[in-house]
Amino acid sequence: MRPRLGHIQFLNCLPLYYGLVKNDVLLNVELIKGSPRELTTGLLSGKLDIAPIPAIDYCRYHKSLLLLPNLSVSSDGEVKSILLVSNVPLDELNGKTVALTNTSVTSQALVKILLHYKYQVTPIYIEYPPDLPQMMREADAALLIGDDALRALYQPSPLLKYDLGSEWLDFCGRKMVYAVWAVHREFVKTKPGLVKEVHQALYKSLEYSKENLDQIAEYAARWEIFPVGFLKSYFAALHFDFSLPYQEGLLFFLQKSQELGLVDEVAPLNFTGDAL
Repeated sequence: MRPRLGHIQFLNCLPLYYGLVKNDVLLNVELIKGSPRELTTGLLSGKLDIAPIPAIDYCRYHKSLLLLPNLSVSSDGEVKSILLVSNVPLDELNGKTVALTNTSVTSQALVKILLHYKYQVTPIYIEYPPDLPQMMREADAALLIGDDALRALYQPSPLLKYDLGSEWLDFCGRKMVYAVWAVHREFVKTKPGLVKEVHQALYKSLEYSKENLDQIAEYAARWEIFPVGFLKSYFAALHFDFSLPYQEGLLFFLQKSQELGLVDEVAPLNFTGDAL
């Protein structure tokens, strides 16, 4: 049996994918691509066994899921690919419309937390496909993530651009976890050996990628609009750690999400190692 492994179709997961290719892991897994929201759906429906999913989705569905240790998509400040673009300064968004990309719920919650607690404004939120020109026709500000955010950041524009990783660090001084690697509990129960193998392969892949960021940036620049230097800076801003400071940052984020009614509870961080 080849485990069905979810893969986010954004550049932020390229270091993981690149390492899997270089280490010949793809021969042993079935890689299924999708947006963060689609991967959550696949994991819960049983179409995926292991996948990176929005961190807030883990909280919402934690009774069905376990976390892989030492793996996340995070930042300690600037992240570049979680961007709020606006016609006006953020403290002027009270009562105005903010369009939220429909591809990831963690970033949606992050916007709401920052605007409520840091900027003390209450906008009107609408959900929209990630099309910046169309979003800005309907709203005063727009949330973009992943490659859409990178394109908006890179291309000149009169719009104000706010990096939400930097905004989060400025707000609370903590690290921000956007996505976690989750496994369905039933898969851990029935295939514990495969879970260990995939976890080791993913971790080894990321370690490889950390040592070869220049090579990965040069590879990505062949088929992206971004120059090598921009991509090197982006990959260097990404963190894939899930040590205690990142866990604490995630729990604080979930606490604020609960205060705003975005989740029912602050879920415990239960890892696969606890069940094996």
